[in-house]
Amino acid sequence: MKNLLNRKSIRKYADKEVSDELLNRLLHDAARTQTMGNLQLYSVVVTRSQEMKQRLAPAHFNQPMVTEAPVVLTICADFNRTTQWCLNRKAQPGYDNLLSFFNAAIDALLYTQTFCNLADEEGLGYCYLGTTVYMPQMIIDTLQLPRLTMPVATITLGWPAENPPQSDRLPLASFVHQETYEDYTPQDIDTYYKYKEQLEENQCFVEINGKETLAQVFTDIRYTRKDNEALSETFLQTLKHQGFM
Repeated sequence: MKNLLNRKSIRKYADKEVSDELLNRLLHDAARTQTMGNLQLYSVVVTRSQEMKQRLAPAHFNQPMVTEAPVVLTICADFNRTTQWCLNRKAQPGYDNLLSFFNAAIDALLYTQTFCNLADEEGLGYCYLGTTVYMPQMIIDTLQLPRLTMPVATITLGWPAENPPQSDRLPLASFVHQETYEDYTPQDIDTYYKYKEQLEENQCFVEINGKETLAQVFTDIRYTRKDNEALSETFLQTLKHQGFM
C-alpha cells in the first residue's frame, strides 16, 4: 500500500539493465490477476533491442523514454491464442466481435495494472503510455501482431533516474457514489476541482497556452474533438482489420 501511495510516473531511467530473471518473475506473478473465464485474454511483447525500440517510437510520438528505457512492454488484448486453442480442440470459436475485444482489453488492462503494482514493490520505475491506442496499426505492423490481437497498453520500464513530484488527484468524494450515481452540481465541480486549478503549474499551463481556464487547455489543445474523432475512426478501422468487427 505504501508503494502505491507513493507511486510516480518515471520517464528517465538509469543505465542499468532489468534482469531477465526479475522481469520474468514479475510477468509470471502478474498473471495471478483477475481474468474473464480464466482464459487470460492477453499477451505481452517484450522489447529490449534498440532497433525495435526505434521502430516503435514513432507510434508513441517519439517520446524519448521509449528508446531510453531498458525495457518496453506492449500489452495486447489477445483472442488469437484462445481461438487457436478452440480450433485445435474441435471447438468452434465465436470471438471475432466487439464484445470479445472489450473482454480481452479488460483482461489486458487488469494484467497491466497488476504488473505495475508488482514493479513498484521491486523499486522499478515505469510509465504508462496512453499513446498506444492512437496509432495501433503501426504497433501491429512493427510487432507482427496476428488477427484478433490488439495493442491496448505500453509500459516503459527501468530503474529510476529521477524523483519527480507526484501528480495531483481528485478527492475521494468526487468519484465515489453511494448506492446510485449522483450527478454533479456547479458547486460540486467548484469544490472538487479547486485544488487542481489552483496548482501553480496548472495556472502556468493556462497562461502559456493563452486560455482562460484549465479545462479549455484540455478541450482546445490537449484532447480536441477533432483529434478524438479522427483517432476514434483510426481505432475502429484497426479493430476491423484485426477481425474484432
